[in-house]
Amino acid sequence: MSQKPDYYEVLGVAREASNDDIRRAYKREALKHHPDRNQGNPQAEVQFKTVNEAYQVLQDEQKRQIYDRFGHAGLEGGGPGFDGGVGDVFAHMQDLFTEMFSGGGGGGGGFGFGGGNQRQRRGADLRIQQRLTLREASFGCKKEVAVHAPARCGDCGGTGASAGTRPETCPQCRGAGHVSNARGFVMFTTPCPRCQGQGQVIKVACKGCQGHGVVQKSRKVSVTFPAGIDAGQRLRVQGQGMPAPQQGMEAGDLYVELDVEENPRFERDGVDLVTRVSVTFSDAALGAEIEVASLEDDDKMVKVSLPPGTQPGSVVTVKGQGVPRLDGRGRGSLAVVVQVEVPTVLTERARTLLEELDREIRRDSSEATTRQAAGGK
Repeated sequence: MSQKPDYYEVLGVAREASNDDIRRAYKREALKHHPDRNQGNPQAEVQFKTVNEAYQVLQDEQKRQIYDRFGHAGLEGGGPGFDGGVGDVFAHMQDLFTEMFSGGGGGGGGFGFGGGNQRQRRGADLRIQQRLTLREASFGCKKEVAVHAPARCGDCGGTGASAGTRPETCPQCRGAGHVSNARGFVMFTTPCPRCQGQGQVIKVACKGCQGHGVVQKSRKVSVTFPAGIDAGQRLRVQGQGMPAPQQGMEAGDLYVELDVEENPRFERDGVDLVTRVSVTFSDAALGAEIEVASLEDDDKMVKVSLPPGTQPGSVVTVKGQGVPRLDGRGRGSLAVVVQVEVPTVLTERARTLLEELDREIRRDSSEATTRQAAGGK
């Protein structure tokens, strides 16, 4: 006799899973292995029965306690509180499959009308990607983004039926959108094959949308991007997604996922900006006040103080010149990476002066070393 599988593993839940977790897992696994979705697959039918068996035990608090303590032996042995019967199988199967399939979508049957017992649903959400420049993302902007998506057909108002006609109640499911079939003592509920779960059928389809109730359209949606938004983040624009399945209901939302173009002068690190600037050897050695371009405005310059002896690769930080924070609490910093220019072409006088400077620097360095050595004795 083969060993029975662990009921928790069958449903894919932890042993401490809540009743809601078990219920959700059961619906998922039951749909996955349902015989109607796996016709000709006897293994799926066996697994489907095992899934139902596991749910029968784990959804019942008393049976679950017995199973947790004694395993399958406690149930098969008629342990306390377990009658071994199937009296509530029909009830819970009918409840769960009605919940899963009623209101289920499908092609045809019109976009604007559902069956009388269908669950009221909002429109589906849409997701698009929008690319901004680094400046636009850092300091905010308002743009009209293009949305290419299905929209309610204007010819039929979303019903899918030709002008002057309306969808009719499905004669097979009588508007319920689903049908039930008994297999032994178990009742299975599935979407109606006649109306594809819509509850209504269309005799004369609208020519504009071919009976679907929607057509592909392009439109513009105004989106405000707040200062400080970054690549990978997204904005939700309420009510700009897909239209609702039924007229008068709430449309879905539009999610705009952000992408940011690379900038040739600036890099972004959170709320900080990084830029590179080349300075002369004399400015680096003596110190200087220089100006660097601002990301915020092409005509605006940011003053940067270089201390004497600035080394190549040094970073000078200017606070408050970075990216505004999303919460509005100030701005990050501007990090200026210093690069020292080395001339490639020299005049004779420049070469003479540099050679003289080199001798002077070497003499000063040698004298400093001697003084340090003498002082250390």
